[in-house]
Amino acid sequence: MLNDPTIDDIRAAAGRIGPYVHRTPVATCASIDAIAGASLFFKCENLQKVGAFKARGATNAVFSLSDEAAACGVCTHSSGNHAAALARAAGLRGIPAHIVMPSSALQVKKAAVAGYGALITECEPTLEARETTLAAVQEKTGATFIHPYDDPRVIAGQGTAALELLEQAPDLDVVMPPVGGGGLASGTTITVSALQPGIEIWGAEPAEADDAFRSLRDGRLYPSVKPATIADGLLTSLSDRTFRILSGGLTGILTVDEATIIRAMRLLWERAKILVEPSAAVPLAAILANPGRFDGKRVGLILSGGNTNLDKLPW
Repeated sequence: MLNDPTIDDIRAAAGRIGPYVHRTPVATCASIDAIAGASLFFKCENLQKVGAFKARGATNAVFSLSDEAAACGVCTHSSGNHAAALARAAGLRGIPAHIVMPSSALQVKKAAVAGYGALITECEPTLEARETTLAAVQEKTGATFIHPYDDPRVIAGQGTAALELLEQAPDLDVVMPPVGGGGLASGTTITVSALQPGIEIWGAEPAEADDAFRSLRDGRLYPSVKPATIADGLLTSLSDRTFRILSGGLTGILTVDEATIIRAMRLLWERAKILVEPSAAVPLAAILANPGRFDGKRVGLILSGGNTNLDKLPW
């Protein structure tokens, strides 16, 4: 079992992935600040390669492999941003990527993954089918499994977003990522705790998928069971690793309802001209849902991605 990443691992990841990912900008919006009562700094990972922060972790994991391991390629099961990110990273290194995708995955997502050169194996849309199909692919190919978030190399890569944010927006009082499986939140927690321990680190999570909130509240890991939220990038459960990291460093998690997520997403589109997916709007929704808590503070929000279905906008 690989050790949890440290700030040194995150710094090393920043150097490793620098040639292959964007140093995304930090945006501000005076009209949203006025609504929120705080100074907000938006880390625009919606402008990242593949349209999401996932490019960071996948790229770090792929380029961390030895030449011997890399020769057999990499594999994962995913129907979302991690699949595209891993496929792209493998292509950059010139190695195979084997992606197990459920038959229910959107055709546009399958096309994107295939466009990066990955070999797609379809399976039934159940976790059991994904895992058994992946095991068969891995046995056949010898490829290295890169988990979407339960991998220290992936977490270290995701932590580079916060590393940049602290440089781009100094003197923050709060940093807030969304929480799904916890890879981004874990990397953020390690980075901020090590470099600026006085900053509060809040996670933001949909109330309809609040397993991380309940897990940290009760000190035990709860699975995500039948989550029902528009923020489809935040449906996964924490792993033992991400639960451990967040339990040790996160200030807390704020949950938000669906209407507030949609309001936050629309504000970012209309006022800031930042096109984000629903999951990326959850941190702003948490600010809007807690009037007074962040009054007058400088808050860094990580906008996790911008891959939304333009034919089915929530308004």
